[in-house]
Amino acid sequence: MASDEIIEVLGNKYNPEILEAAGEPKSAQELSEELDVPIATCYRRIEELTEADLLELHDRPLSEEHRRIKVYRRCVDEVSIDFRDGLSVELEQRSDVTNKLDEVWRRMSQGQS
Repeated sequence: MASDEIIEVLGNKYNPEILEAAGEPKSAQELSEELDVPIATCYRRIEELTEADLLELHDRPLSEEHRRIKVYRRCVDEVSIDFRDGLSVELEQRSDVTNKLDEVWRRMSQGQS
């Protein structure tokens, strides 16, 4: 995605807060409640962030009501914007170590080996 498009996505209301909160995997409902964002708006923002490759679908666990829910997490740890020599945006992707630790934690919390 082009630098100006990433800045536009990050400039939309709630998107930076959703990215910050999604350091740990969370559902749209959890993000909505935690950030006090209307659920319909939260789903739209999640879609924008996913299309910009800033957020990803992490898992689809079963809810307590035995329905599949989508759980998201950010796929970047850092966004750097530089204006010195024209607009430049750099994204630092989540590290493989962080991704593996998240997976181990998820399995442990679900009682899987």
